[in-house]
Amino acid sequence: MLSVLCLLAGMIGAVILLKSSSDQETTSEFTVKVNRLVVFMEKNWERLEQGGAIAKETMAESTAQDFDYVLLNEDGDVLYQTREGLSVNVSQATSRFDLIRDVTADGKIVGKVLIHNGWQDAEARKMQGIAAIFFGMSFILALCMLGYALYLKKKVIQPFERMKGFAQQVAMGNLDVPLEMDRGNVFGAFTQSFDLMREELKASRLREEAALNSRKELIAQLSHDIKTPVASIKAMADVMELSVTDAEQRQTVQAINAKADQIDRLVSNLFHATLEELERLEVNVEEVPSGEIQRLIRDADHLRLIRQLEIPECVVLADPLRLSQVIGNVITNSYKYAGTEIDVKGFFEKMADKDFLTMEISDQGGGVPEEELTQILEKFKRGSNSGGKDGAGLGLYISNHLMKKMDGSLSCKNQNGGFTIVLKLLLA
Repeated sequence: MLSVLCLLAGMIGAVILLKSSSDQETTSEFTVKVNRLVVFMEKNWERLEQGGAIAKETMAESTAQDFDYVLLNEDGDVLYQTREGLSVNVSQATSRFDLIRDVTADGKIVGKVLIHNGWQDAEARKMQGIAAIFFGMSFILALCMLGYALYLKKKVIQPFERMKGFAQQVAMGNLDVPLEMDRGNVFGAFTQSFDLMREELKASRLREEAALNSRKELIAQLSHDIKTPVASIKAMADVMELSVTDAEQRQTVQAINAKADQIDRLVSNLFHATLEELERLEVNVEEVPSGEIQRLIRDADHLRLIRQLEIPECVVLADPLRLSQVIGNVITNSYKYAGTEIDVKGFFEKMADKDFLTMEISDQGGGVPEEELTQILEKFKRGSNSGGKDGAGLGLYISNHLMKKMDGSLSCKNQNGGFTIVLKLLLA
């Protein structure tokens, strides 16, 4: 761009110098021609002073034909003029800055030549020429600036915008879109490096996810393996409890059995949470009759605290294994946090053009604060009434997840001075 501007400046300077030298040369030639005209008039004055056609014929012999003038005698009468519109007296010539030369004969002034001053016309033509040059140079400069602006947009601004968008995509975690390669712009040398960075970040993320999944799978496997010896401990504790007669020993065995149950529940929660994060909690939905649901509820109630169980005759779509887990979690929580009698009531509901079996499992344990009703369904969240009681805050979270995978739902509320879990199962 600088080279273009310098070139334009040089061209303008050259034009001005040529114009100045041309003007100087023209001025010298003009003076010589004026002198020759005056000499010619002085030699032919006898014919010129007659005026009219004789003066015209005489001046036709002159070589001064490239400028305008008027010839006056000593009385101020016009003897000859090259054209109309010129100064015809000394006063006019003076006001127009015309050149006035005396014509002498025998040492006496016999007339005057009023040579038209063409500097105004020349200046006007000169200014027109300068204006044309100025506007021409301005137009060329504007074209250069426009071209340079387009060049900057294509080679700098657009690549920068692409790199900016690429950086935003990387910041948002989108590592699948490559950066467009273009070595023709100022950022071309960096384009490949940035794209290599994206590929390396993507590979690093995949390695991190693989390592994380591997750790989760290891936790799930260990959790599953732990359940086997715990089940053996529980079985041996059950046998010992039947055979022991001493009250103190029986109490010890019961404590062992209770701790084994606690370990089993914690390990089950850890196992299920890990599988859920790995998206491996399989749910196989099938038709389940209401009688099977009642059996699952009775099996989960090993403390026999359910005083009312009302499930209408129907068939629902559910996974019996996962449904038993959900019911077991709900009843176990009621044992742990309420310890009261439990009522189970079922009825039909229609929601969004679908029919559901709704089951309300209620206790009289006082419920939980209203602001905690939605929080206790989240992972690792427990109610404020859980102090001093074991648990990891996963039971309701996993149950809610399983119900959603069976196209049902789980919610909770406080009613009748207690806490209620609401299960909705899609009717077949």
